[in-house]
Amino acid sequence: MISINKETESLVNELIDNSDTYRVDVIEGYKGCKIIDAGINALGNIECGRLISEICLGGLGRVHLLNTNQVDEWPLTVHVNTKEPVISCLGSQYAGWSLSSKDGKKKFNALGSGPIRAIAQKEEIFKDIKYKDSHKNTSVVMEVNSIPPDDIVEKLSNDTNIEPKNITIIITPTSSIAGNIQIVARVLEVALHKAHELKFPMNNIIEGFGSAPIPPNSPDDLTAMGRTNDAIIFSGFTHIYVNCTDDEAGELCSKMPSSKSNDYGKPFADIFKEYQFDFFKIDPNLFSPAKITVSNLKTGNSFTDGRIDSELMKKSFGI
Repeated sequence: MISINKETESLVNELIDNSDTYRVDVIEGYKGCKIIDAGINALGNIECGRLISEICLGGLGRVHLLNTNQVDEWPLTVHVNTKEPVISCLGSQYAGWSLSSKDGKKKFNALGSGPIRAIAQKEEIFKDIKYKDSHKNTSVVMEVNSIPPDDIVEKLSNDTNIEPKNITIIITPTSSIAGNIQIVARVLEVALHKAHELKFPMNNIIEGFGSAPIPPNSPDDLTAMGRTNDAIIFSGFTHIYVNCTDDEAGELCSKMPSSKSNDYGKPFADIFKEYQFDFFKIDPNLFSPAKITVSNLKTGNSFTDGRIDSELMKKSFGI
């Protein structure tokens, strides 16, 4: 059985051992846990964001930054591929673990992603993908603007049965350079999560590739969050390899693109405001790449649906 926590250990150590190169701060936290600041007080950099993206993928995927013609007006693009898409994306990268502090001194809410989730097993999705990990060291990524309070570290430790000194917490605010990249690098994960929501059998997904433009950073959290979502919703592309009937492959492809959502057509930040900043009021079908290709390994046939919408992307990016 693959251990994503073992696979990511060398990547986390690379970030710690070469903190000056990646422009991150390594802090000793509560009970000896390691906290990597990749965007609060530390500046971080593009390569830092790329490396954290691979940590989020459980060490089973590769992330590349390239100039392409996917969107002519904005050529800088992140490309993601993984040899184990279900474990890598849904078992690690998906930000599905809700972490809230009970410390009354300050409010702290975060969604945890990364390989720690596969040890904690706090989400229903692990029953579906049938994956569990156990390892003596682990890491978690949080998209927040502050250091987690002590009770969050206690929760991480208690729910994984791992001592805090063996836990690394990586902080990547959405407005930071690293946060911007590691969120857009979820383009493949977003597609797999959509496939899961559509009840497509996860064991029929064999390989996956995704790409999306890296948006310009914004110091405003709402704008930054909107741009990272729009990069995928308006201009993201995902190619999934499956093993099933052509009817099943074609149906999956036809339901995947973000444009099939009733909320499609405006920048995400505007939609979020209209729904009084409540994620749960937004049509979940919106959270998907703009364009999808599904290739059926059983028959050799491929299906494509959706389109890249550069005009909406430019509106979101402030071009």
